[in-house]
Amino acid sequence: MEIKKGVSAFKVAATYIGTIVGAGFATGQEVLQFFSKFGVMGIAGIFITTILFIIFGYIIMDLGGRLNARSHIEIVKYSCGKFLGSAIDFIITFFLFGALSAMIAGTGALFAQQFNLSAFMGNILMAVITAITVLSGIRGVINSISVVVPFLLAAVLGVSIFAVIASPPNIFAAVPQTAQSGLIKNWLFAAVLYVSYNTVISVAVLAPLGREAKNKKAIRNGAILGGAGLGIGSLMIYLALSTNLAEISVLEVPMIYIAGQIAYALQLAYAVVLIAEVYTTAVGSLYGFIARFTDISRNKAKGRIIVLGASAAALIASQFGFSNLVKYLYPIVGYGGIVLLVCLVLAKFRKKPAK
Repeated sequence: MEIKKGVSAFKVAATYIGTIVGAGFATGQEVLQFFSKFGVMGIAGIFITTILFIIFGYIIMDLGGRLNARSHIEIVKYSCGKFLGSAIDFIITFFLFGALSAMIAGTGALFAQQFNLSAFMGNILMAVITAITVLSGIRGVINSISVVVPFLLAAVLGVSIFAVIASPPNIFAAVPQTAQSGLIKNWLFAAVLYVSYNTVISVAVLAPLGREAKNKKAIRNGAILGGAGLGIGSLMIYLALSTNLAEISVLEVPMIYIAGQIAYALQLAYAVVLIAEVYTTAVGSLYGFIARFTDISRNKAKGRIIVLGASAAALIASQFGFSNLVKYLYPIVGYGGIVLLVCLVLAKFRKKPAK
């Protein structure tokens, strides 16, 4: 009998990274709000998130493989129980649709701000290419994200390194008052909350990814590489922001500003990279949302209808605006995500599920 070749550790890591990095990460806004505003303690926060990303990435994919999960629902119900699992399932499913809407809205905002093009044109473009990718199934999602991610990380690292060389960061400098506002006042809680809401969106892809992985070693190494990649990317953005913290603390897209300080051409190139990062998150969000209702590889007709319907609905929802969607959606989901993290830890020490 022919043995089906599984997904390698590299593709596992790349898909993990690609699912999490999106508009918030690449713009630098997430790093600014969750790490930079705490000064030097932000580095400690980044270190903790790196460890937590490795741990929870491994737990989710390991459970996904052992439960033969086709969506997040198997893992959530196993980890959190029937009643609480249903509530978490609703939060995840709702957030996946909301994140997709936010990514579509973010593309439109970027089209208008950086390229002076119609925002609606950007909305439609992202909705269409995301739907086409998801229609190809989980392998298509994995392949598309894993191809894009190395270029995304290279761009983030490249811009950050140039910025650090041009103007060495001062991580001990006083944090501007404008960067200190917000609901999160503690650096440790900020780190946990950052991991929690990112886990909510990533579990939808990591669950079936664990089933598709080549073996347990690929899952372990993929989680380590993925978590480390996210940590290094966050640290480099943190250092780049530290070189211009007073100037960028009030900006919506700080990394675009930093790229523009180096060269206008680099600013345009980074805008394209930002669209690619939005794409990876949009694809992961739409696939996770669809997988909750049907196995698109087995039921293509039903899957096609749900993909097109969800994409059209997200396109309409995106008209509420990128900032509004992120402002009200992400914090709420982050608190719900903490419950999921606790459930996953408890599930790890529970009796192993049967194959």
